[in-house]
Amino acid sequence: MKRLISEPRPDWKQKIEEQGLVFSTTTMPDGRKIEYWNESAYYEFTVDEVESLEIQAEDMHRMCLEAAKFLATGAMGNIGIGPQALELAAESLQAGDMDIYGRFDFIYDGQGGPAKMLEYNADTPTGLIEAAVAQWFWLQDVFPEKDQWNGIHEALIRQWKKMQYRTGMSTLHVAHSEAEESGEDWMTAAYMRDVASQAGWTTIGINMSDIGWDPNLNRFVDLDNYMISTMFKLYPWELMMKEPFGHRLLERAHNPRWVEPAWKMLLSNKALLAALWHLYPDHPNLLPAYLNERGPLKEWVAKPLHGREGDNIKIHAAGINLEQPGGYGREGWCYQQFHALPDFDGNHPVLGLWVVDGESVGCGIRESDGPITDYFCRFVPNTIDAPAPLSAAAHSTKTGIAL
Repeated sequence: MKRLISEPRPDWKQKIEEQGLVFSTTTMPDGRKIEYWNESAYYEFTVDEVESLEIQAEDMHRMCLEAAKFLATGAMGNIGIGPQALELAAESLQAGDMDIYGRFDFIYDGQGGPAKMLEYNADTPTGLIEAAVAQWFWLQDVFPEKDQWNGIHEALIRQWKKMQYRTGMSTLHVAHSEAEESGEDWMTAAYMRDVASQAGWTTIGINMSDIGWDPNLNRFVDLDNYMISTMFKLYPWELMMKEPFGHRLLERAHNPRWVEPAWKMLLSNKALLAALWHLYPDHPNLLPAYLNERGPLKEWVAKPLHGREGDNIKIHAAGINLEQPGGYGREGWCYQQFHALPDFDGNHPVLGLWVVDGESVGCGIRESDGPITDYFCRFVPNTIDAPAPLSAAAHSTKTGIAL
């Protein structure tokens, strides 16, 4: 893996916004504007690297499913979600409730060693539009002769088709929280409507706060009082359980088919890291991790069990003592062995490896200036050092998201 310099397209900002990436610009408190999308560089993989990393991601996904079963037994406590939520997650896992997607965060330095798993964002992963769509159009404009590690869009359509076939359902409600102001959640939900529509679903958008409960139907309903049968929600399960309607979620017989399903609470929780290390000690893709204690670790990263975007992360390592602000931590902590991010001339990348139906389908790379990949990181596109496949024309179904 190499980081290479590239000349940005003159109209790059207009193009990414037309494709749905409307949240690239962040205005700092001092008035400075920083960009999330960065096409002044790109990362290039070899074919062998991609094939190896795909195998590692798929192996890790299978291991995570075993770790979820372990967590569902309560062997590591209530992992900050409480006994009722843990029981609901266990029931959902046992029932085999179908899921759509997830994103691993991996450390990989391109030097041939195994990637190291940092965490699994398997309930409400974002970073989808830039990985699935924006970097693909960048490739077509800048390096149309090259391949890219990116089959995310097609995989999502296949999975939504598979869900429709298995469930017999045809109407999908898609919800996000309007409290998220950057537009990322809104556009991610819009993109999920787009791929589900291409798969044959009739989609209906709704805000999480507009979901109602009809006591006569004994069902969740939308603003038109139509029963919600299948719901994709970009809202964490642990927060849903705490809402006023949270107790209704325990009545599985009266619930929609939730996507992502309740068992994803087990995979999006940082306790997963400790469970993995307990089950698979010394696995080459894992970093030692312990629940609510540092164990034998001398250098460590403390992660709140429900934390996101680097909030409340603490790092204790040689020359580094950091503590990020945020509102997490009361739910408990996982202590993971510190492992420095790769350094490409001051840029520190993390690979976001997307998994759909257990298959590794693409990569999105975020890089930071420091040791924490936070709100101010940059997304950088990727290529594979190989010719574009003959089937590349199939990607022409990717379109900008209608605003």
